Amino acid sequence: MTTPPPPPPAQNGPGYGFPPQQQPGGGAQPVPGALGAPGAPGPAGAGGFGPPPGLPTAPGLAPVSGMPPGAVPARTGNLRRNAVWAFVGAVIVSAGWAAAVMAIPGLVSSDSSPRGLRGYHLSDDFCTTGKPTKLLQTYSVSDSSAPTHHTDRHPALDSMNCSMSLKRTGGSDSEYANLYMRADLHKAVNPAPELAANKELYRARGYQVTDIAGVGEEAYFLYKDDGSGQYHSVYAELDILDGGMTYYINYTASYTEGKGKPPSREELRSALQSDGQDAVRAMKK
Repeated sequence: MTTPPPPPPAQNGPGYGFPPQQQPGGGAQPVPGALGAPGAPGPAGAGGFGPPPGLPTAPGLAPVSGMPPGAVPARTGNLRRNAVWAFVGAVIVSAGWAAAVMAIPGLVSSDSSPRGLRGYHLSDDFCTTGKPTKLLQTYSVSDSSAPTHHTDRHPALDSMNCSMSLKRTGGSDSEYANLYMRADLHKAVNPAPELAANKELYRARGYQVTDIAGVGEEAYFLYKDDGSGQYHSVYAELDILDGGMTYYINYTASYTEGKGKPPSREELRSALQSDGQDAVRAMKK
């Protein structure tokens, strides 16, 4: 009985992307350990490709009549077997990942994931909702410029703001200040990294930065009295982060020495902190 010729070598040879080894005369020489090579184990437990011992063999792997012991069918059977086990592996991995995500949601969260609004909501008049009661014990709203406010709604970001021109109560005509308040409800991203970056940028520009404990999830106060000689420009701001809500209130004033002076740094910190806490509480009512 004549022995059939060995099966033709697979294209690209054993291992993905490696060329077949050539023997004298141009024929391909099997690589030891490859499927179909002399001395290689049979299909049920072949290194890295066949099913583990005891599991059913994929269709198309039955020995072919007339082939020598240990030989396997040509490329079609190998491809079919590999495809079956690749599919089974993908199903197992997918199921495992889904179970892990359900058990540990943080596996798919990141620094940019939304934080939730924690009950905060918009109002149509932020000058009323966020009224700076404490600061208005020192200042009054200017008669020449009424407060302005605006509210915006968007699926990704809701926002409201208020601007006021203030005049020092009992002060001279030159003792004016400006106040700006804003609250944002971030529904698509986590605002914490941007707030942290803002804090460091102000610090790098020479502002005094003070962390405030017990206000929201995080809060800090910024202050700078900038100027030369008799002329000064004062800037103070309080920033609050709580989940997906950010709030800030900033105060600016200019003065000339000997012709009035704004509240001290500590007085401004106390006033803005009190007004900021009142505003974020009102946003939950």
